[in-house]
Amino acid sequence: MKITLKRSVIGRPQYQVDTVKALGLKKIGDSREVSESAAVRGMVKTVQHLLEVEA
Repeated sequence: MKITLKRSVIGRPQYQVDTVKALGLKKIGDSREVSESAAVRGMVKTVQHLLEVEA
């Protein structure tokens, strides 16, 4: 699964900032290939409004 940070984390609650950081994304436009586990799906769901997800 490929995830890309599309929106800024500025002004977001700290738990959302921490989740994006845990996914390995630092700035807008950063992409990452992640394994599709239950834990990762949960993190993506938490910040889905900030990400673009490709299967």
